[in-house]
Amino acid sequence: MQVPRSVCSEVCPLGYREVAQEGKPVCCFDCILCPEGEISNTTGSRNCLKCPEDHWPNLQRLKCIKKQLEFLRSDETLGIVLAAVPIALALTTASVLLIFLKHSKTPIVRANNRQLSYLLLISLILCFLCPLLFIGRPTTRSCILRQMFFGVVFCLCVSCILAKTTIVVLAFKIREPNSNYRRWMGVKIPSSIVLICLFTQVILCMNWLLTAPPFLEFNTKSSVDTIFLECNENSEAAFYCMLGFLSILACLSFVVAYKARELPDRFNESKWITFSMTIFLSVWASFLPAYLSTKGKYMVAVEIFAILSSSSGVLVCIFFPKCYILLMNPETNTRKYVTGKDNIAKLK
Repeated sequence: MQVPRSVCSEVCPLGYREVAQEGKPVCCFDCILCPEGEISNTTGSRNCLKCPEDHWPNLQRLKCIKKQLEFLRSDETLGIVLAAVPIALALTTASVLLIFLKHSKTPIVRANNRQLSYLLLISLILCFLCPLLFIGRPTTRSCILRQMFFGVVFCLCVSCILAKTTIVVLAFKIREPNSNYRRWMGVKIPSSIVLICLFTQVILCMNWLLTAPPFLEFNTKSSVDTIFLECNENSEAAFYCMLGFLSILACLSFVVAYKARELPDRFNESKWITFSMTIFLSVWASFLPAYLSTKGKYMVAVEIFAILSSSSGVLVCIFFPKCYILLMNPETNTRKYVTGKDNIAKLK
């Protein structure tokens, strides 16, 4: 004959906890699965144990498992692609620079200040290499370096474009009789514009660095089973000030280039600069919502894509038409053709 047991509930298994049934003896209880983030590794447990922040429970709530670290690794497919593309684009830009240096005395290269063209190409090479700082396991040092380098290098790029558009406008203004703009041509306008813009951006970055620098963050809240190893900007205001200043420079370049696009020069760079700034502003306008809606390595990938897309737009729109003339149509690389005087002579 079986001896009866003085309980109304079975012992709760592993991964569960006992919850007393209201109005019934203490031996009557319900077995409830441990909540998210907790485990029970003994039978008949009345309380669950909370897992450490860098661990999460398995499906049975029996033990804590170490969370997986996620960042944009250099040995995964996405990381390899995002590293190969910048290197290829940097080499392409370096090739364009060599072409310009080889044809440095021709009218097409000398148009709109060849020194600025060289500086712009060097800044584009640095822009394309910038994403390499975003790939691999981040550290506090790399978190600081990547944003500062990005801000300064892109400022150099856009300020060169602004200087080039300003030169185009001034060059046509001084042709007018009794022009007041003649006295400005003796001043180093291009270098002044670049230095002032660069100095302002450096001040913004240094203020960010001294008051609230970026730091490495172990983000355990965005996912249950993954720790996102990411850079925390620390000060969103400083980050958006840096981007805002770049946007202001790009908008100024767009406005000046747009107004100068109809000036009567056979190879007026302004129309190509207008196209490049349209791409630049469009990319960064779409960047912010995409950046804020992603997490982990995909957030980094979005920023890398924005950097590569905007830099490519500048390279293709401003320099590829000149390269086409230098390599494929050299007979048009004359002073008369560039200024349109050959057509005037034919009409006469």
